[in-house]
Amino acid sequence: MARSNARLIRFGFLAALVILCVFIISKGTSTSYVVTQSSSSIVDSSSSNVEEPVSSEQEKTEDKPASPKLAKVSGNYGGNGGLGDGKAEVPKVYVEESDPSNEKDKVNAAFVTLARNGDLYELVESIREIEDRFNRKFHYDWVFLNDDVFDDNFKKVTSALVSGKTHYGKINKDQWGFPEWIDTDKAAKVRKEMHDKKIIYGDSISYRHMCRYESGFFFRHPLMMKYDYYWRVEPGIKIFCDINYDIFRYFHDNSLVYGFTISLPEYKETIPTLWDTTKNFMKENPQYVAENNLMDLISEDSGATYNGCHFWSNFEVGDLRFWRSEAYMKYFEYLDHAGGFFYERWGDAPVHSIAASLFLPREKVHFFNDVGYYHVPFFNCPIDENLRLTHHCSCNPDKDFTFRGYSCVNRYFSVKGLEKPKGWENYS
Repeated sequence: MARSNARLIRFGFLAALVILCVFIISKGTSTSYVVTQSSSSIVDSSSSNVEEPVSSEQEKTEDKPASPKLAKVSGNYGGNGGLGDGKAEVPKVYVEESDPSNEKDKVNAAFVTLARNGDLYELVESIREIEDRFNRKFHYDWVFLNDDVFDDNFKKVTSALVSGKTHYGKINKDQWGFPEWIDTDKAAKVRKEMHDKKIIYGDSISYRHMCRYESGFFFRHPLMMKYDYYWRVEPGIKIFCDINYDIFRYFHDNSLVYGFTISLPEYKETIPTLWDTTKNFMKENPQYVAENNLMDLISEDSGATYNGCHFWSNFEVGDLRFWRSEAYMKYFEYLDHAGGFFYERWGDAPVHSIAASLFLPREKVHFFNDVGYYHVPFFNCPIDENLRLTHHCSCNPDKDFTFRGYSCVNRYFSVKGLEKPKGWENYS
């Protein structure tokens, strides 16, 4: 009997010990597991970077671009906000204010990429860069545009990678071809001359169609009309740093209109009459030129000549309503009828840059020095060591182009009166 009681006591003690251990373990973790309504998969909700099941919305739109009413733009486009305080344009405080898990914090924005089916696997690398460094936390949509029809494999692969909805549109032939007023024989002669001079893309017809489309039509495609902000992404790019704040929300809250990472001079041989055409437009339409603009960035003689400085448009974050505005639409139509997209080789980058520099107050233009970006052959890498470590940047600051002699960012900082990051001289 005594032996049985001893066994019961030992069993009771062990049972109590097991219960106590389970209780301690359960108190030591905040992890909970839930089954989502849209999937039977188990999702670990303890992580701040949980990705909900991807909802891909594949759309093919071949309609003509919408024709929005032209909105008049004053010198204070987008309100009175901005970062014109002379400090470096780094959203350090804003990082703490954005809640990636809160859908109501998102603004009406999307990524946009102009690509063909053959670009798929180079584009896959770009999407992975954007998703890993930024979009897996925010789940913004992605619009893909093509002058042909996207095949099923392109849609399948890209929609599997994008954490937001994906949309696929075909470009109308009217925007990807020669306008009726262009003399195609004259254009062909120019291409031959540029080829002989070995000017990059000098003999390319498709490159000219692309530049014209990016200059005047992408923001009017039916798939883009529901968005207010965009981030342009091209195949083969890299993002080196974690972006832990919502860039689109940052633009919205600070009334910013155009953002870039790299700026350099354009090849003068490709734009011999672009500035004269622009000056004629300004003379005929002085009401569109903003006060306190960035003319001093793109001209070193008060507008007499163009120094070629432009924002590299393969990375652009911007407010689509600016491109749809009366000022820009009138400007694009003026350039388009002048014929320089085909009689020369006007690029969308100098066209966008000149417009942003002239029609916007300078505080509406923003330089990103906290992203880390690469498009062959130039690097943007934060030279602030603390910033690189904090944002887990994987780039070499020795390769940074920002303050090199050929870069226009030096001039940008001077014109805006911005404070350069500590130690910038070591990377100039």
